[in-house]
Amino acid sequence: MAIRIQTKQLQYAVANAFINANVNEEDAHIAADVLVHANLRGVDSHGVMRVEHYLKRIAAGGLKTNPQPAIKQITPSTAVYDADHGLGHPASKKAMDHAIQLAKNNGIGAVAVQNSSHCGALSYFVQQAAHSNVIGIAMSQTDKAVVPFGGKAPFFGTNPIAFGFPAEAEKPVILDFATSEAAFGKILNAQASGNSIPANWGVDKEGKTTTNPNEVAYLLPFGGAKGYGLAMVVEIFSALLTASAFGPHVTKMYGDYDQYRRLGHFFIAIDTEAFAPAVSFPTQIDQMVRELRQVPPADGFSQVLAPGDPEANTYETRQKEGIPLPKDVWTFIESQQSGAKSQDS
Repeated sequence: MAIRIQTKQLQYAVANAFINANVNEEDAHIAADVLVHANLRGVDSHGVMRVEHYLKRIAAGGLKTNPQPAIKQITPSTAVYDADHGLGHPASKKAMDHAIQLAKNNGIGAVAVQNSSHCGALSYFVQQAAHSNVIGIAMSQTDKAVVPFGGKAPFFGTNPIAFGFPAEAEKPVILDFATSEAAFGKILNAQASGNSIPANWGVDKEGKTTTNPNEVAYLLPFGGAKGYGLAMVVEIFSALLTASAFGPHVTKMYGDYDQYRRLGHFFIAIDTEAFAPAVSFPTQIDQMVRELRQVPPADGFSQVLAPGDPEANTYETRQKEGIPLPKDVWTFIESQQSGAKSQDS
């Protein structure tokens, strides 16, 4: 059963749940904003359903609630941000903020984040860049879950990558995707509904493809060798350039709750005026998007959409109608409010 919660109410409740777990207020509000952003875009797997997981890791000691992050400027356009094992959401936002400023000053800015944790939907950070009128690129590693092309045991994680491009009158073009064919959330949904899955989603413990969601042990990369190659690229940027552990050496997200995850992320911001100062890049994006939508649709499609259009449409709908949440997710978040705890004591 799903219920609908208004955006501001959900942001407040999630932030309060973090604050009640002793997370400093600034980080709590940023984390809440990132999580609710994912729900607004319809990416519920990276939304507030994760609050329970973060609080569990905090309680076990695998996340600091009041980290002391530090940024080290390496060159005029590059820096390293040490997140000090706090929540990945505020660390990533602050790292992208710095990358944007570097881009404004130097044309391009790149910030490597180390000693971080799960940072949520990357679309938030590239949208942050696009709203500042620069191009944003974001990458993050995850723990092993995807088999390499030609292999039967996992090595890389779902390793997402995202791009954000500023527009003028249109909404920014946002592209955010994992390098696996499907997320584990889709596997779990198929298990719950009793449906079969496509054979290219996952493999069993023996490395054999399966259409039975209950047999899936590991995921497959999208596009075969191409997705596998891109996953390695993301790992190189997110792990090797940040001096973090890679592949099978990464601490598990679901497990080892008392250990710091030491994840790496990588953020790039590009000031378009440093390349084409006489041309309005956002105006050109508008033109491209509008012309794309005018392409005649194929059979079975009502319209050609630009990347990010479906999520942007969902965002508008959910802002108006509220965000649908499973009742048990909302019940848990409510139970973490300071008022609820004081009543129990």
